[in-house]
Amino acid sequence: MSSENPLRWRVLVTGSAGFVGFHVARRLLETGHGVIGLDAFTPCYDVELKRARSVILEGMSGFVPHEFILEDERRLTDLVADARPDIIIHLAAQAGVRHSLEEPRAFIGSNVLGTFNLLEACRVAPPQHLLIASTSSVYGDGHIPFIETSESSLPLSPYAATKKATEVIAHSYAHVYGLPITAFRFFTVYGPWGRPDMALFKFTAALLEDREIEVFGDGQMSRDFTYIDDLVSAVVRLISVPPSLPADGGGGASPVAPFRVVNIGAGQPVELERFIDAIEDALGRKARRKYLPMQAGEARRTYADNAELRKLVAWGPPTPLAEGVRGFIDWYRSRYASR
Repeated sequence: MSSENPLRWRVLVTGSAGFVGFHVARRLLETGHGVIGLDAFTPCYDVELKRARSVILEGMSGFVPHEFILEDERRLTDLVADARPDIIIHLAAQAGVRHSLEEPRAFIGSNVLGTFNLLEACRVAPPQHLLIASTSSVYGDGHIPFIETSESSLPLSPYAATKKATEVIAHSYAHVYGLPITAFRFFTVYGPWGRPDMALFKFTAALLEDREIEVFGDGQMSRDFTYIDDLVSAVVRLISVPPSLPADGGGGASPVAPFRVVNIGAGQPVELERFIDAIEDALGRKARRKYLPMQAGEARRTYADNAELRKLVAWGPPTPLAEGVRGFIDWYRSRYASR
């Protein structure tokens, strides 16, 4: 089992002003590690929210910010070569299934080309461990629960396709260049400082403004909601468990490369109707629900088998849904009450 705070690391976190990147960077700084933050502050959603996250990090000891896009190969290569981070946690990406249907080119550029540029930089200045974010969306609408060896080559959206592509490219670099790489598949992360395009943020805003909410899939969808603090604990603990050869026998480990895939999810899928009920209970308001059919690119269900994660690190039990929803709403009210 790994510790969450071994010897001090120097960590490059890409996407440090993003939802997950901000929380990961803050946890590392709070536990005494140095963080090199990289973010492009792209306007895919509220840039003011990203800036506010970054301001918090910039006020903490040990944080060094950089601002440019991953597609800038020269600057990225120079940053990795100059900083020589012990660990790289790659969280920068264009995210969101629906957004990827509207702007697929942006997803190819940031997610595929950007990750390729980072892998090239790591080939020249290899870290002790490279951890890259993938998504539960790679499983498509397959059989549940999803385990790391489940079918993942039938993505339903450009977003999922780009994430699967980065996993495959990363595996080839692990094999050819011996880079220890862990790819973690996130399952519907939620919590304070979350993205405005995600359901919890949109539903909360609608209820407080007395607007109806759009419930896709006729309310029959379910998601394995994973609270941000739980996910961060898993990511940070996995830093100390780089994959190696021969493979350790885990379901997500490659037999030919120091590469591993790990699900990070609560392992407790929740129906969308129950999720809305939890928001109503926390706000003390009833939602006016407008039921709509499934949207293109969306899976009907997600459900993480997290046995591999629990084998690798001390993790769990997950934060109860009602507690996590209240945590988000408390933050939302504190940030937006005066607006």
